Amino acid sequence: MKRILIVDDSNTARMVVRRCLEIAGFMDATFLEAANGKEALTLLKQERADLVVTDLNMPVMDGETFLKWVKGSPKTHDIPVVMISSARNPAKERQVLDMGALAVLGKPVSPEILRESVGNLVETKDQWAQEGPIGNEGEESE
Repeated sequence: MKRILIVDDSNTARMVVRRCLEIAGFMDATFLEAANGKEALTLLKQERADLVVTDLNMPVMDGETFLKWVKGSPKTHDIPVVMISSARNPAKERQVLDMGALAVLGKPVSPEILRESVGNLVETKDQWAQEGPIGNEGEESE
């Protein structure tokens, strides 16, 4: 079963993304949620994820910093990460794509746009992460 982590400081935004993903073909997925990048990293140490959909602008740890940790860890670097942002900033979008994001989508997100970005993952089972929790790599130091 696919496990999708949704990261956004807005509960409503997380609910909308979840519903869009279900409509886009992920209705049998298990959804995990976090309110910021720091919570998401903690979750990833305990739970595996096959896909992450994260907001770019969040308190505590933003999506860009979170992406750096995910892509910098040997245990999580292969997890596809989709960024969502309400601020249309082509330079920032290019930056996070260069850092390894699968896609950068504008808000409001729609099932059609999500399907275009991650729909191929529904059929391509080889791209899903292996079972088991993720280790301490990528842990934020304070």
